[in-house]
Amino acid sequence: MSAAQTVFVAVSGGVDSAATAALLCQQGYHCSGVFMITHDGGQTAQADAEQVCRTLGIELHVLDFRREFDEIIGYFTSEYRQARTPNPCVLCNRLMKFGRLWQFAASQGADFIATGHYAQIRRINGTPGLYQAQDASKDQSYVLSMIRRDTLNHILLPMAELTKDKTRQLAAQFGLHIHSKADSQEICFIPDNDYAGLLRRLCPDIQRPGDVVDKNGTRLGRHEGIFQYTIGQRRGLRIAMGEPVYVVGLDSQTNTVILGPKEELLSTSLIAAPMNWLIDIPLNPFKAMVKIRYNHKGSPATVYPETNSVRIVFDHPVSAVTPGQAAVIYIPTESGMQVAGGAWINNAFRE
Repeated sequence: MSAAQTVFVAVSGGVDSAATAALLCQQGYHCSGVFMITHDGGQTAQADAEQVCRTLGIELHVLDFRREFDEIIGYFTSEYRQARTPNPCVLCNRLMKFGRLWQFAASQGADFIATGHYAQIRRINGTPGLYQAQDASKDQSYVLSMIRRDTLNHILLPMAELTKDKTRQLAAQFGLHIHSKADSQEICFIPDNDYAGLLRRLCPDIQRPGDVVDKNGTRLGRHEGIFQYTIGQRRGLRIAMGEPVYVVGLDSQTNTVILGPKEELLSTSLIAAPMNWLIDIPLNPFKAMVKIRYNHKGSPATVYPETNSVRIVFDHPVSAVTPGQAAVIYIPTESGMQVAGGAWINNAFRE
């Protein structure tokens, strides 16, 4: 590694990105921090980012991306209007952290960008690939599945082989004041985790009462807006049926919530699009592990590449496949579980 190589580190004010910057400085890279303003109310995080960079003796660039971030907010509200359950972090990583940030870094002559994500970039025979982190319990490769393949060669992920406890220890050793700062569990622009409240403020017309029905269309009750429900939900249904019931479907056309027993959540296949490949596009079906949500351990499946989409057939039925979430495809290699790519789930099928 040449001492001249420059890295722009996305510094969020959290411990992971702070430790990332510290490690890269220690390894001899010329580091600059970048704090991205994406929404109002991030003053505490910005102050923490500024203090981290002062401690490390590196420059901090503050970029106001609030206007650009409106695309993420628009996607978020649009998905809920269509009775889908969005994952804004996946899109944000593609458009902002590994999109706008890399564009800015490249314009400043940087060789790399770095983040505190727990995932790995491995270069096999000179070709970069995205892999799961060593610590499977903290792996974040799922939310990186939609980044552009041509950015992989410009990404550094120093957290790849660390546990969270080790990260905190390192941050303390580097004298970083945020070494014990709690992890954020919420989406950045919903700090109080009140999705429904935000949607009511952004699009008041979204709260349309409608019917709650079973799979036969029998009316079971009423709801105050389907945006308050997601596939697989059991809590808060306020309907007694003598047995546990779950949200098994949402229909934006008829504005109905469909309830059913747990077995009605099972799907044998799905269609997802558009497909973002992080490997050479396969010409034939192949076996893989597929995650259908962030905290899903993955299910074995056969992947059928189609034009700009994939059809995924599971070896065994999978519960609560949710339109709007990402289906992320992993393939086992000698170097670990590699992310082949990801796509947005459009439809799930039970055959």
